[in-house]
Amino acid sequence: MARFISRVFAGLFSFLYRKGLIPPSTLPTRPLTSNSGAFEDYLDYFHQNCHEKELISWMGRSAKKLPLDAWIYQEIIHEVQPDVIIEIGNYYGGSTLFLANMLDLENKGKVLAIDLDHSPIDFEHKRINWITGDVNSQEIISTVGSLLKPDDKVIVIEDSSHTFGNTLEVLRNYCRFVSVGSYFIVEDGICRLSFIKGPKPGPYEAIQEFLKGHQEFIVDKSQEKFVLTYNPDGYLKKIRL
Repeated sequence: MARFISRVFAGLFSFLYRKGLIPPSTLPTRPLTSNSGAFEDYLDYFHQNCHEKELISWMGRSAKKLPLDAWIYQEIIHEVQPDVIIEIGNYYGGSTLFLANMLDLENKGKVLAIDLDHSPIDFEHKRINWITGDVNSQEIISTVGSLLKPDDKVIVIEDSSHTFGNTLEVLRNYCRFVSVGSYFIVEDGICRLSFIKGPKPGPYEAIQEFLKGHQEFIVDKSQEKFVLTYNPDGYLKKIRL
């Protein structure tokens, strides 16, 4: 009802403005917040018409990412200057290739790409190391650890099944690899929204549970400056060991 009323008033003011009955300075402004109608309407549109229909690509390969989040990723990569990005969940590899290309621009680093199945991947890249298996298995965790150097700057991106239990387990198993000053990015916290198909509880709730026992991480809300994000509370910055 509140959303309906706000739209009625916005439409009324817009009509009066177009008719020249009120000056621009008196038009109401509605800040774009995570509970505003505009925010939810756009995410609903994008999710149903772009994300779910797989209309987003990077260099011709499917990349189910909100472009605004991808922009934040490149800013973080430039800021952190990672030696390694651990991407958990790769699908067709579009986002993995995007990360590798961002590292190309920095002329350093590699991507450890982990997924249960890499059969859809049809390309190679010198900066990508494909690791196939259960991300939470001791074998895969040990493999990842063996590929890291003690002084590596590491970013971790979690984009696997999005269930509460699996996301929380990934957070607890891989937080050790994130370097101080770097990020553990947890994707798709928008599953908590009623109109988004996905686990409930899911990543967002797993983040809240994880943070209770890991004060070395904080939610960096500055990385949500565009407001529109698939990763609410998902940009976790490691501030100490």
